[in-house]
Amino acid sequence: MSSHPSDVDDARSAPPDDHWSSVSRHVLNSYREANNALLAAMGFRPTAGSDAARPTAGTTVETAAAEVTFGDEAWVMERSTDDHDSLGVGDYVRFSKPIADTDVTAFAQVSGDTNRLHLESEFADDTQFGGRIAHGTLVAGTISAALARLPGLTVYLSQNLEFTGPVEIGETVTAECEIVEDLGGDRYRLHTTVVDEDDDPVIDGEAVVIINDHPDE
Repeated sequence: MSSHPSDVDDARSAPPDDHWSSVSRHVLNSYREANNALLAAMGFRPTAGSDAARPTAGTTVETAAAEVTFGDEAWVMERSTDDHDSLGVGDYVRFSKPIADTDVTAFAQVSGDTNRLHLESEFADDTQFGGRIAHGTLVAGTISAALARLPGLTVYLSQNLEFTGPVEIGETVTAECEIVEDLGGDRYRLHTTVVDEDDDPVIDGEAVVIINDHPDE
């Protein structure tokens, strides 16, 4: 038998303060990794160092908001009109983006949805999906992203969804929102869909929104 003490013995024999310091460092590092994943999903590129992911008062948050507002080079938008006043039945907007692993990790951290199907490859490989898939509500978020790109200021009133297929992590999805009814008073009913890279539907639904003029217009 080896005379070297085991890791378990080391943990048991370590002073309580040292043990809890080690645990605290582990928790802090895990938090930093999750926070970095969230920032990466939002378009940040944190630099090395303990303060890399820490916002600086004032300027950092404003810069981040600008980056998110104007989008990412991997995001693609198409719409039938740029004029709010001409919006009507038949007008549409399409928005495409890849669902990256950082998106899935960040969504799990922000929402608290840590379903193993989305996060653990070994577990997900044994399911009917044969691997990890993106959260359904994360994919559905591309509908909201598309609606936000209609001309004007869009406010959600309602949304119903039917999930018709899984989305693999790394796959690019496209959300399309088409106005099917003008309800009056800047209110519209839209058919909302999301398709995968093979143009197969993964989400189908309907939304009701208000689309006002931008305050600065």
